[in-house]
Amino acid sequence: MSPQSSPFSPTTVVGAQNYPAELVAAVVRATEAAASACLPLVGSGDKNAADELAVAAMRDALGLAPFDGTVVIGEGEKDEAPMLANGERLGTGAGPACDVAVDPLDGTRLAAENLPGAVAVIALAPRGSMFDPRDVFYMQKLIAGPAGIGVLDVRAAPAQNATRLAEALGKPLDELVIGVLDKPRHASLIAELSHLGVRVHRVAEGDVSIAIAAATPASGIDAVMGTGGTPEGIIAACAVRSLGGFMQGRMAPQSESQRAAAVAAGHDLTRVFTLDELVASDRVLFVSTPVT
Repeated sequence: MSPQSSPFSPTTVVGAQNYPAELVAAVVRATEAAASACLPLVGSGDKNAADELAVAAMRDALGLAPFDGTVVIGEGEKDEAPMLANGERLGTGAGPACDVAVDPLDGTRLAAENLPGAVAVIALAPRGSMFDPRDVFYMQKLIAGPAGIGVLDVRAAPAQNATRLAEALGKPLDELVIGVLDKPRHASLIAELSHLGVRVHRVAEGDVSIAIAAATPASGIDAVMGTGGTPEGIIAACAVRSLGGFMQGRMAPQSESQRAAAVAAGHDLTRVFTLDELVASDRVLFVSTPVT
């Protein structure tokens, strides 16, 4: 299914048919409230203050939503957030029982510097269907549109995946566009893809937005490779599943302390997660409102 434009604003809504119209409208209002709340601080340089405004506005709006929601992917421990934390209950309690994934301001630095790509996002899925990546903040991700299904494998070398995808799409490698977060940890990945002739689309931030672009045919982004936030990965998985795209993930702690915490929490760091394991239902709702 292609994303649909909300009647309220440039908000993107995917999977609206899976939930009551009044709940969909309430979730749209929540992302739009978060986006509107932080607008006065766009370009201010204060990313934390902008995020705080977005969090408070989204939480207030979701408190009025007609559902029984539990935050699985929230601001949480990584952001030391007092609101929209993992395990928090949201909604009126009347309506569907849902797992909730939120990012009131994905791309805080983009908003602070008034650069494009910052969004407010919410995803819903039936209770118990979202993977909870507790104690692991980073994930290696491989995301593409439907052409990637049965073709790509996160365990393969980037050059091998790029070659396979180009063949599946019927385009030369020098026309393939791969999105990569422009981080020091991706220096070798960017070098390998560039050496192959692939066009690398670098993004400073915005895991969710670039993932959705990769899963959307004809968006101009053919795939996403590299390591980004695990919470953002679960949010993106909801949208990718609705769009019929491909996604795999693998836990990727970025320090020895993170690795130890992940192992202590019982995570298998060699396990490859399929899209169905990241969100184990096709009854998902994804809503995204642009901030910048």
